[in-house]
Amino acid sequence: MNHQVDEKRDHVKVQDSNGKLKQASLKISGMSCAACVSRVETQLRSVPGVHDAAVNLTAEKGVITYDSSLVEVEDLKKVVEEIGYRASDMASQVEVDTEKAEREKEIRRQNAMFVFSAVLSTPLLLTMLVHLRVTDRLPAVLLNPWFQLALATPVQFIAGWQFYRDSYYALRSGSANMSVLVALGTSAAYFYSLAVVFWGNRFGLHEVYFESSAVIITLILLGKLLEAKAKGRTSEAIKKLIGLQAKTARVIRDNQEMDIPIEDVIVGDLVVVRPGERVPVDGLIVDGYSSVDESMLTGESVPVDKQVGDEVIGSTINKHGSFRFEATKVGRDTALAQIIRIVEEAQGSKAPIQRLADTISGKFVPVVVGIAIITFFGWYFWGDPGNLTRALINMTAVLVIACPCALGLATPTSIMVGTGKGAENGILIKGGEHLEKAHRLQAIILDKTGTITKGEPELTDVVTVGGFAQDELLRLAASAERGSEHPLGQAIIRGARDVGLPLDEPRDFQAIPGHGIRARVEGRDLLVGNRRLLQDKGITLEVIENEANHLESEGKTAMLVAVDENLAGVIGVADTVKPGSIGAIAAMKHMGLSVYMITGDNQRTAAAIAQEVGIEHVLAEVLPEDKAREVQRLRDAGLVVGMVGDGINDAPALATADIGFAIGTGTDVAMESADITLIKGDLKGVVAAIQLSRSTMRNVKENLFWALVYNTIGIPVAAFGLLSPVVAGGAMAFSSVSVVTNALRLKRWRYKEDI
Repeated sequence: MNHQVDEKRDHVKVQDSNGKLKQASLKISGMSCAACVSRVETQLRSVPGVHDAAVNLTAEKGVITYDSSLVEVEDLKKVVEEIGYRASDMASQVEVDTEKAEREKEIRRQNAMFVFSAVLSTPLLLTMLVHLRVTDRLPAVLLNPWFQLALATPVQFIAGWQFYRDSYYALRSGSANMSVLVALGTSAAYFYSLAVVFWGNRFGLHEVYFESSAVIITLILLGKLLEAKAKGRTSEAIKKLIGLQAKTARVIRDNQEMDIPIEDVIVGDLVVVRPGERVPVDGLIVDGYSSVDESMLTGESVPVDKQVGDEVIGSTINKHGSFRFEATKVGRDTALAQIIRIVEEAQGSKAPIQRLADTISGKFVPVVVGIAIITFFGWYFWGDPGNLTRALINMTAVLVIACPCALGLATPTSIMVGTGKGAENGILIKGGEHLEKAHRLQAIILDKTGTITKGEPELTDVVTVGGFAQDELLRLAASAERGSEHPLGQAIIRGARDVGLPLDEPRDFQAIPGHGIRARVEGRDLLVGNRRLLQDKGITLEVIENEANHLESEGKTAMLVAVDENLAGVIGVADTVKPGSIGAIAAMKHMGLSVYMITGDNQRTAAAIAQEVGIEHVLAEVLPEDKAREVQRLRDAGLVVGMVGDGINDAPALATADIGFAIGTGTDVAMESADITLIKGDLKGVVAAIQLSRSTMRNVKENLFWALVYNTIGIPVAAFGLLSPVVAGGAMAFSSVSVVTNALRLKRWRYKEDI
C-alpha cells in the first residue's frame, strides 16, 4: 500500500534514491498544434537523463522530469530552441506575471501580421468573384496577373513566413504539423500561379490562383489571432489570483511603523492592518480585533470575525477594526501563493483523455499529405483527366482544410478553464487527471470528525442523580477537567463558562488514558470518564445506565461523573453535524454515489450520526491506521473511490483513494496528500467538485467530437472537389476558434444546489 501511495504522489515531488531527479517547468512559445506538442515531447524525452516530459499547448508549458547529474535546465531549453520554439524559465512567473505580457505581445504581433495580410489580400479577394462567375466587371488592373503577383508575394513570404519557418523545423526533426499543411497548400497555389504568369501561354494555361494562397493565409492568421485572444481568457483565473496580492505592508520595526514592499516582509514581523486594507501576508493576530472578508479564499461573502490568536490569510480584506499580527508565512509560502502554484500546475497538466488526441495528432499530418497526393493523381488521371489546375486546386483544399489544431486544443483549454473555475469557487484541483477522474467516482467515504461534523465537541446534556444540582455537577466536572487538554474535557469547560459558572483549580490531577480523569476539587474526589473508569472503582451504574444509553443512541458521548466514589450523574458531549452536511450527502446520493461514513467511534454513536445525516453504509471503530485499508477494500471490489478527510490520520487514506478530497480547514499533511482541496471546509465542495468534473469532461468530449467530425467530413468533401481552397482555409481557421470558444462556456459554470 505504501508503494501505491508513493506512486500516486510522484507528481508532487520527484526524487530517486540519490535525490537527483528534479522537475523543471518551462514556458514554451511558438507551438501551433498538437503535432508541435508531440514533437517537443519526443525531442525532450530523447535527451539522456530525461525521464518524462509533458507539454500543454494551451498553457504553453512543459514539465520535464530529469536527472540533474546528467542534464541541466539550460540543456533542455537548448533542445526546445533547436527545433524552432522559444523556451524560458517559469520560476518567477507568479511575481512578475510575464505570461500576461508575453500573451499581449503575441496578440499584437498576430494582429499586425493579419492587418498587413488583409490589406494586400482584399483586392485579390475581389477577383474571386470572377472565378465564381459572379461578375466579370472588375477594374482591369485587378485582373492583371502581374498586379496579383505583386500583392500575393509579400503575403506569401512575409505574413506566411512563420508557416515556412515552422515547417522547416518540423521536417528537420522528422515530423510534420499544421504549418506543413498550410505551407504545402498555399505554395502549391502560389507557385502554380507563378508558373502560369511566366509560361502559361506556352502550355495554354491562363487562370491564376494568387487570391487562394493569399486569402488562405489571411484567414488562418485571423484564426490564430482570435485563438490567441480566446486562449488568453482561459488563464483569467491565474490573473485574478495574482491581482489579489497586496503590494506593500505596514510593519513595526525599531518601534516605528513603516511601509515596505511585500517582498521584504519576513517571518516574525509585526504587521499593522487598518480598515479597508488587504492583509499582506499570513499570520496570527496578537492585538486588536476585526471582521475580515475571506471571499477570495472561500467564496463566502459573509465576513469572518477575528480576534487575538486567530489566523489571518494574506490578500483577504480587513473590513472594520484595526489589528496587529505576527507574520508566519511570507512569499511563496503564503496561502495565496500556494493556491496560485496549484492552479498553475493543474492548468499545465494533461488529462488522460488527451492521450487520444495526441495519438491521433501524431499520425494526422502524414496521413493528410498522403490523402492530398492521392487526390491530386486521382483527379489528374481519372476525375478530370489531364486537368492539372483542377487536380492542384482540390489537392490544395485537402491540405488546407485539415487542422490538427482543434484536436490539440480540445482537452487543455477545457482543463484550464475548469481548474480555474474551481479555484474561484474554493476548489483546488492539483491536476487535469484528477479533474477527469472525479466524474467517474462511484463511492465516496466521508471521515466523520471534522468532515461531516464540526470537529469541536459541544456540551449538550447534564443529567444528575443522588440529589446533585445540574449547575453544581457541571461546575465540579469542569473544574476537574481544567487539567486536561482532551477535546471532550474542553467542551465541558466551555459549556460551564458559557453559563457563567466559576471554576476552581483542580488538585492531584491524573489523566487515565482511554478511561478519563481523576482530580480533587474543593476537597472532593472526582472521577470523570467512561463506564470502565467508574466500574474499576466499584461504583454501580444501574441507576444511570438508561440515560447513558439514550445519549449514545443520539450520537453523543456519555461522560460519567462520580463525586467521593458516589455516582453523581452523566454529561453528554457531542460533535455536532455541520450545517451543510445533510444537504451535501443527499446531493451525493442523488448523483448516484454510494456514501460511506468512516470513524473510530463505537457502533452505536456512529450509527446515530449516520442516521442523522442519511448515510446507510457505516464503517465504525476503525483505527486511524486502518482507514487506508478500508479504502483499498472498496477499490478491490471494483469501485472508483473518493475519500474525504481533514486530519493527519486521514493522509494515508486520502493517498490510497482514486480521488482524495481534503477539507481545507484541516491539516497541511491532509491537504498535501489529497488530489482536491476544499478551502471552504464544507462537504458541498465535494458535490461542486464532482459537478465541475462532469461539466468539464462533457465539454472536452464535445470539443473532441466536433474536431474529429470536422476533419472526418471536411477532408472527403475537399477531396471530391466540392470545396474551394479559400473556403477550406476559412473553415480550418475557425475550427480552432470554435473549440476554444466552446471551452470558454465553462466560465459560466455555477454550483447547483438542487440536482
